[in-house]
Amino acid sequence: MASDSADSFSLSLDEPVQPSSSQAGAIQPYRVLARKYRPQKFADLIGQDAMVRTLGNAIARERLAHAFLLTGVRGVGKTSTARLIAKALNCIGPDGTGGPTIDPCGVCEPCVAIAEGRHIDVIEMDAASHTGVDDVREIIEAVRYAAVSARYKVYIVDEVHMLSKNAFNALLKTLEEPPAHVKFLFATTEVNKVPVTVLSRCQRFDLRRIPAEQLARHFGQVAAAEQVEVALEALALIARAAEGSARDGLSILDQAIAHGAGGVTADQVRTMLGLSDRGAIRDLLDLLLAGEAAAALAAVREQYELGVEPSALIRGLLECVHGITRAKVGGPADGAQSVEEREAYSDWASRLGYAALHRLWQLLLKGLAEVHGAAMPLEAAEMALLRVIHASELPDPGTLIEQLANGEGVPARAPASAAPAEGQELMKAPPSSFAALVEWLAANGNAHLAQQLHDYVGLVRFEPPHLEIRPAKPLVGDFTRTLSAALKSLTGQTWTVAVSDAEAAPSLLEQEKAAAERERQDVLASPMVKAAFESFPDAELIGYALDEQRSA
Repeated sequence: MASDSADSFSLSLDEPVQPSSSQAGAIQPYRVLARKYRPQKFADLIGQDAMVRTLGNAIARERLAHAFLLTGVRGVGKTSTARLIAKALNCIGPDGTGGPTIDPCGVCEPCVAIAEGRHIDVIEMDAASHTGVDDVREIIEAVRYAAVSARYKVYIVDEVHMLSKNAFNALLKTLEEPPAHVKFLFATTEVNKVPVTVLSRCQRFDLRRIPAEQLARHFGQVAAAEQVEVALEALALIARAAEGSARDGLSILDQAIAHGAGGVTADQVRTMLGLSDRGAIRDLLDLLLAGEAAAALAAVREQYELGVEPSALIRGLLECVHGITRAKVGGPADGAQSVEEREAYSDWASRLGYAALHRLWQLLLKGLAEVHGAAMPLEAAEMALLRVIHASELPDPGTLIEQLANGEGVPARAPASAAPAEGQELMKAPPSSFAALVEWLAANGNAHLAQQLHDYVGLVRFEPPHLEIRPAKPLVGDFTRTLSAALKSLTGQTWTVAVSDAEAAPSLLEQEKAAAERERQDVLASPMVKAAFESFPDAELIGYALDEQRSA
């Protein structure tokens, strides 16, 4: 949660307020904003309401864990939270009679000493520089002794994942059953590197990335406390560049204040961070969608000459496509977007389909990876954007499938100098009957289709280029689409192949079997064959030749 008043920041410094230069006789050194506005109470933590509520309930009910693990990306407040917990556990109140509280007073001796980093019972250790088992052994030896002046002896171990395997193993027993006066507070950015045996002994809190809107409000309050005028769009740009990290954002704000001259504008922040103008990005996207290759390349060169990195340009386009897609699905508006941006995204969302947006995203994402790994980033970016323009001229996969289903696919063309293929004359004149069509397909490289048509399909209607059939059994694959595409490629005509439940003629195989049976009956009914069977009742007709009409 963020403090509502900018004035509260002057009371939330990480060091006691220093006397003025007139009082001390010397100019105090400047403290960067990330240190100056480090949270000194839980109310100053932004974006971590769930954790604060859990800790408050645990303290109020005296259900405090003996070890806490704080994890999250850089700059979300892990170490600050650990110090706040140490304050909350050891605060004695202004009158010296208080107990553990979620709202430490900040004025008692334990609170002041912890804030200044000099409390003897609150020990901070950087695991990045103390990774060995000997460092952990010192902790194990020291936990046996009671706190000197505080209620709890607190060990804050930053970047705990960097401890060695032996160090973790040495800590396990103490971590599982520490003395009642000891609390462990671990902070890490890579919780996956912490052994499961350690995780199971800690109460874990995952600190979230801070939303850009909340960061922008927080930075605005800091700017007001510093008496610096910062444009709202500049605050939004800084919040977006911070990527959920309050510390990173305050560092950027500090730099922006130094970069400006009494105020901070959006253009100054863009120049400082090497960001492209959002309006220029939208103009470039317009050129890409319109297929204006020359103008798009000129716009890229112009941004490059202004100091915008090619990768930043592609990222800006990706943000645009993402914003358009969110507008299309009706997602909540991004508070960091300007009114012009929202209107432009809404207009694009009404004109672009999901398939086009997803394809744009994939092409730009691939282009970003190529730019990152390219020896010539600018040229790689230009080639990636030209690929986007070329792809915009192609039908989307859904349309292409529909065209193939309707037989509208582009037929493969033989080279002009190629000799006519066998059966080409037949291809110019489609067969006049269904049976001829089946034979024609078999003779032109489509034997599998011809076999299925011959054996398992009954004819409902044959009016080239229209064919209506009734399958006698399920056909293999997407039969109608494949058949219409094959007919299209062979005849140059668009064929419509439909499956129907209407009354159909028997399949060609059934017709051939019926014809063969009629012939056989005709042979059996002939006088010569009848006489032979009368003389030899056990005889069997195993073959015949119609031209000679003699039994075998």
